[in-house]
Amino acid sequence: MSQQTLNWSAIEADPRFQELHAKKSFFLWGLMAFSVVYYFALPLGAAYMTDVFKIKVWGPINVGILFALSEFIVAWGIAFIYSRRAAQFDAMAEEINRDAAKIGA
Repeated sequence: MSQQTLNWSAIEADPRFQELHAKKSFFLWGLMAFSVVYYFALPLGAAYMTDVFKIKVWGPINVGILFALSEFIVAWGIAFIYSRRAAQFDAMAEEINRDAAKIGA
């Protein structure tokens, strides 16, 4: 069956599609909110918590530098978490895709 003949409204109304969309949206908005808050914590902390960011940890390394470097670790962590979770979303989407012709006929 070609894509032009599918009833996309029926596919969108399918409970599995609704569940996939809700789970994926909740996950992505939460991940985005966390990443934005963490990202902006660095400039805000550097501007308003200078005493904390100046604390020496080891030699010239201070809390500010460690926090800045942690941004990379957090970004990699977010990418890892997303890739794990995306596999679950892909499995749900594949199931819907297999039945798309029946749903949207």
